[in-house]
Amino acid sequence: MSDRAALIAHLLEHSIRTGDFTLKSGRKSTWFCDAKQTACRAEGILLVADAALAEIDALDAAAEGAGPITAIGGLTAGADPVAFGIAAVAATRGRHLRSFSIRKESKDHGVQGRLAGALLPGDRVVITEDTVTRGTSPLEAAAAVRALGAEPVAVLPIVDRGGTCGAAAAETGIAFRPLVTALDLGFPYEGP
Repeated sequence: MSDRAALIAHLLEHSIRTGDFTLKSGRKSTWFCDAKQTACRAEGILLVADAALAEIDALDAAAEGAGPITAIGGLTAGADPVAFGIAAVAATRGRHLRSFSIRKESKDHGVQGRLAGALLPGDRVVITEDTVTRGTSPLEAAAAVRALGAEPVAVLPIVDRGGTCGAAAAETGIAFRPLVTALDLGFPYEGP
């Protein structure tokens, strides 16, 4: 079984539920993806990291002198296990990525209000997320990253369940690199 097929199988076993669900948007769905169930299992995050690091290498190769990706993170809590796990696995392979979270609200203490972690001005950043439908969380994180003086290069979710985040990311000049799509999992996109 290929690494990608193994990731899809892990998601289907641990992260996908079928039934009648009301999504965060209020829309009804016959399936639900809790990709944290994959990202928070050791074997799952290894599969996610393998796929994500291949995408990050491809982004670096296409950068044409802009420099390598130096940080990974996103809006808490969806991005946290994904970003931290990928950064940890990357370090074991000699690839050093700083990781961070963007809080949903500013704090009076800490480095920069909404920032928790090791993001620096000038960093080239991958914004990650466990699952995206419309893409509001990673695009909010990307705006915060820009405001902190770093450059969001790509949005990289484990699962794209909506099929619309790519266009929204492109409108802001950010690449969209989902590791797995709803179609890969055997489900239709949820749409906007």
